[in-house]
Amino acid sequence: MHQTVPISDVGQLYVAHHRWLLGWLRRKANGADHAADVAQETFVRILCQPERCCREMREPRAYLATVAHRLLINYAERQSLERAYLEVLAQLPPCHVPSPEERLIILESLHDIDRMLDGLPPKAREAFLLSQLEGLGYSDIGVRLGVTVRTVKRYMASAFTQCLMALA
Repeated sequence: MHQTVPISDVGQLYVAHHRWLLGWLRRKANGADHAADVAQETFVRILCQPERCCREMREPRAYLATVAHRLLINYAERQSLERAYLEVLAQLPPCHVPSPEERLIILESLHDIDRMLDGLPPKAREAFLLSQLEGLGYSDIGVRLGVTVRTVKRYMASAFTQCLMALA
């Protein structure tokens, strides 16, 4: 098992580059209020990396920008998922709208599923969601996606493998 990066290494990285990263994030996110949060999360992610990470870093700003950019993408995807969920909720009759607590649990579950499926090719992801959320059979999924049942089986196998790896 590897050790995490010593706090002093991340501290030096933080002192040297935090202001730059924050400015970079504000430009990328059009001055968004969450730039400071993303900057902090960037350094937390680095803190959880293997010890050799900071010592072997040749281009710290490029590395910080890469980590922060991925976090911005995750944030945008999360916002998109939440908007889609809220749109569905707006169409429900008032008696079927979940409580705020239930909404939070559902949103967290949706984010967990999204994270587990992250990295799958789009069609494999869609096949998995059609199967699990809409209850479609493999032949119906194949018709919808324009692929063979054999391909749908491969998509499902890769999706289940991805989910198992995310849970490990």
